[in-house]
Amino acid sequence: MKKLHLVGIGGVGMSALAEALMDLGAEVSGSERFLDQGRPLPVLDVLRGQGATICPQDGSGVTADLSAVVVSSAIESDNPDLAAAARLGIPVLHRSQALAKALTGKKLIAVAGTCGKSTITAMLGHLLDIAGLSPSVVDGAPCVNWFSSQRTGAVLRGTGEYCVAEVDESDTSLLNFYPVHALISNASADHFSLDETNALFDQFLSQVSGSVIDGRADTEPLPQIHEKEWSCEFPFRGRVITLPHPGRHNAINAWQACRLAEIIGVSPEACVRAMASFRGIKRRMELIGTRSDGIRVIDEYAHNTEKIRAALKTLQSRSTRTLALWRPHGYGPLEKMLDSLTTMFTETLRHDDILFLMPVFDAGGSARRTIQSDILHERLVAAGVRCELLQDHPAVINRITELAHHGDIIVTMGARDPDIPVTAQ
Repeated sequence: MKKLHLVGIGGVGMSALAEALMDLGAEVSGSERFLDQGRPLPVLDVLRGQGATICPQDGSGVTADLSAVVVSSAIESDNPDLAAAARLGIPVLHRSQALAKALTGKKLIAVAGTCGKSTITAMLGHLLDIAGLSPSVVDGAPCVNWFSSQRTGAVLRGTGEYCVAEVDESDTSLLNFYPVHALISNASADHFSLDETNALFDQFLSQVSGSVIDGRADTEPLPQIHEKEWSCEFPFRGRVITLPHPGRHNAINAWQACRLAEIIGVSPEACVRAMASFRGIKRRMELIGTRSDGIRVIDEYAHNTEKIRAALKTLQSRSTRTLALWRPHGYGPLEKMLDSLTTMFTETLRHDDILFLMPVFDAGGSARRTIQSDILHERLVAAGVRCELLQDHPAVINRITELAHHGDIIVTMGARDPDIPVTAQ
């Protein structure tokens, strides 16, 4: 695969794939709907700087000399680039298939799970890197340690035999991978029922040739986790791992990553060094800053029920009041999670906490727009939750600025919408 065209190249997963392919010597072009809408994405400039050609998403970038056109599960079947590929007889690959082909010859360590897989992928990659194994890493989110104006942060270019990659259960594409080792962080109902999710992970594990850390059925007891103001500690093989990030869930992520690194041969001492220098994942409990009045602002990718619950619980233990923005990232996910979201927000939000909902993020295409955020808003208000429905980001900024006072934590949450992290700034 020497020349590939990526449809929706500005997405987190696709931009990481583009960077990984170029690291491996492929010629890459891509189209992006946001660019066509006049919404610039900084990641496109990063990819251009590495040699990618960015085209309109109108089919014009699909040329006869391409090896393949690559899509994610978010791309609709009537996309102009796909129509052009069909006319020219060019093969179409799913993102996971393209990545699996590109990693042929590497010893793949795949990280799966409903929650935490991006963080664990980065942690494991960082562990192997600090231990001197020079791994390649392809993640679903940017790691702060690897992020720069020239790199997306989601990819680490290595020269060693191992590659650590995040694999996704949401579209069953993890089944395109046959790793040497694998880690499953956990399982919960998200894109599928819990039974369906577990069956999918079980099928995936049948494709693993080596060792597995399976958080769903772990025989090693959890270590005692000590949470501090903005860090946590836990014992590991007679040492103490200090992770400079808050949250019990992050400590568990680090514990799982250290155990898989140990299987590969990383020493406990290297694990201690690596975790102490791990700077985290962008938009994963990312501390944007502390205002002069003592208010902390956090940006968080949380977009499903369990991730939102974990984020809120972590922040609530560090503040007397949380002002939380959340935007649903799609109509289908909101409809599927409506009951669990209602229950979770009702159980989790304290009396003084305030939730600010925004309309469902609409990326265009052929989505079924049968549900809106006002349904969740009505349910939560009826349950006694302090919840406000705001129509756009300027309204959110104005309202939170009006209400915030000393001691509050502000957290912006949600996936897909590129303006959420902008609002956090």
